[in-house]
Amino acid sequence: MSAHNPASHAGRGAVYQTPVFLGIDIGTSAVKALVLDENGAIVGQSSAPLEVSRPQPLWSEQDPEAWWSATIAAVRALPATTRRAARSLGLSGQMHGAVLLDRADQTLRPAILWNDGRSAAECRELEDAEPRTRGLTGNAAMPGFTAPKLLWVRRHEPQIFARVSTVLLPKDYVRLRLTGERCTDVSDASGTLWLDPARREWSEPMLAATGLDLHAMPRVLEGPQVSGTLTAQSAAELGVDPIPVVAGAGDNAASAVGLGVVASGEAFLSVGTSGVLFVVTDRFRPNAARGAHAFCHCLPGRWHQMGVLLSAGSALQWAADVAGFASVPEAVAAADRRGIGRYTPYFLPYLTGERTPHNDPYARGVYFGLGFETERADLVMGAMLGVAIAFADAQEALREAGSELQTVWLCGGAARLDPLARILAAALDRPLARGAGSEAGAALGAAQLARAAAACPKESHTYSRPAVECTFEPEPGVRALLRERGPLHRRLYLELRSTFQECAA
Repeated sequence: MSAHNPASHAGRGAVYQTPVFLGIDIGTSAVKALVLDENGAIVGQSSAPLEVSRPQPLWSEQDPEAWWSATIAAVRALPATTRRAARSLGLSGQMHGAVLLDRADQTLRPAILWNDGRSAAECRELEDAEPRTRGLTGNAAMPGFTAPKLLWVRRHEPQIFARVSTVLLPKDYVRLRLTGERCTDVSDASGTLWLDPARREWSEPMLAATGLDLHAMPRVLEGPQVSGTLTAQSAAELGVDPIPVVAGAGDNAASAVGLGVVASGEAFLSVGTSGVLFVVTDRFRPNAARGAHAFCHCLPGRWHQMGVLLSAGSALQWAADVAGFASVPEAVAAADRRGIGRYTPYFLPYLTGERTPHNDPYARGVYFGLGFETERADLVMGAMLGVAIAFADAQEALREAGSELQTVWLCGGAARLDPLARILAAALDRPLARGAGSEAGAALGAAQLARAAAACPKESHTYSRPAVECTFEPEPGVRALLRERGPLHRRLYLELRSTFQECAA
């Protein structure tokens, strides 16, 4: 665990006398802390790294205690004067993770994460036990969701399941440590398969199907609602005053708030560890058959649809590592110089399975078309094209659910790479706008929600968009190449689907 080596980007000598608002994002690879001033300007950022444990194939776990240690490290990396000016705190976090607590609020096992694929059989069991699953939740049961994970624990670790008193999501475990309160927000709760998103409350039939009831669930709040106040002990550990903590959001809804993506049709494309194409809707509009997610937005009266790629930026990192490049930016620059040609291999980016549109935990990454002419830069270009085509597939699933995307913002660490951004614009056949500070992501949205909670009157609060840094238009030549490659990319998956399952058996 290396969470005690934070990297801070705040000005060490700055003193903030005016109120500021703190956002904390519990990610998969790091905990990030971000501070906004009264005008919504970023005045400090810091982070502390996290590690993922993969003790068996398909498994992905983290120790919840590591989130708490990293949270303290990230916040403590901010200047003390900045921390002491904080007036409220917002939380965001990786979705779907299962944190199991006993009656004393002690963790019973490592948290099972969003990209864990062990519970495919339990997904079928859940839909058999409650045939109304897709109608009640608007989503197909997938191994990434929380409910199937509990069925897996019930079957394989019955002694642990028998001791479960409370189930929390990752950011809500940190909230418990901060405030002593068991709460969540509607956007994060939507990713459990226990929430009825249309009514924005827990579904008792879905809980019963996993052997749980309402007593095991935290209170559900809207994102800007106050969930509690820092305890004296947690405030001292963070080095802040005992300030209010708002409900916050799952990482994707928080990212949307940070980008001002709050009205129907507004959208963003995120290239982080995973990939997300997110669009706001004014009502609950599911399309479970194509693996699209339909969740509550973290703001009252709003929902969203989402196409999810389990490997996006992580697929590019993997390709860069395998090809021997020192970094992803170096690899992408080399691939851009090499260009796209007949020597560019096809790549299925399903390194840990896939959600949209395949809902296939057994899918795996594949290179096709390698030859003696293939160079290491071609491996990276193939990965870039494969991720872009996967995003195009996700966009089609959202269209089939009735969504028409309007302005699409580009965010996430890998989205800072211009060659990739141009390819993504061509794959989606639409302009992509990159905003200043777009890499801030979910921590920015968490801070915006904390700022909204302090607004008076709250109803007048607006979520501002970042200034447009640049816009990437679809390039006709790249668009034509992707349209030519797309059909074979999709056929490769269909022809290999049964083979993936045989290899996993």
